[in-house]
Amino acid sequence: MVLALHKPYGVLSQFTPEPGSRWRTLADFSLPKNCYALGRLDADSEGLLLLSDEPGLNSRLLDPKNAHRREYWAQVERVPTPEALARLAQGGLAIDDYRTLPCRARLLDPAPALATRDPPIRFRKNVPDAWISLELTEGKNRQVRRMTAAVGHPTLRLVRARIGAFALGDLAPGAWRELTAAERATVFA
Repeated sequence: MVLALHKPYGVLSQFTPEPGSRWRTLADFSLPKNCYALGRLDADSEGLLLLSDEPGLNSRLLDPKNAHRREYWAQVERVPTPEALARLAQGGLAIDDYRTLPCRARLLDPAPALATRDPPIRFRKNVPDAWISLELTEGKNRQVRRMTAAVGHPTLRLVRARIGAFALGDLAPGAWRELTAAERATVFA
């Protein structure tokens, strides 16, 4: 089985709490037994998280050699210029000891219709923000946040919107459901 969960802000992508952590875990969502997360989203990131009880799906979905696309929507400080978006897309941004692969980057206008986050993002009256879409085939630790910071647009809010061709859609934060055979095919297409 493959499940889609709209992981809310403040939830770890694991079932076991970390000692002293303020974050909730997947154990709070009444998920079926013996399922595990296919990949991760940081506690301060939101959106589509897939879970499964089938061994082997993690590598099929996450190994960069499979070039499996994932789309992220990032609310960033200031409105990125076409040049900043081109720098994101061309790849080669230095993130620690790693250089990013090329990706797709575009401005989202209008902004996506998402539920407000609790707690809300910081608001600065004199600093506008914008939403961008980044479609990656890799998933290094905090990669989207590091990429947007590298081009001068720190991420304020991050939502994974799509894995493969399967989109988060209108699944409410905290809600989950099992994918149909057709939906599962769109994930792995």
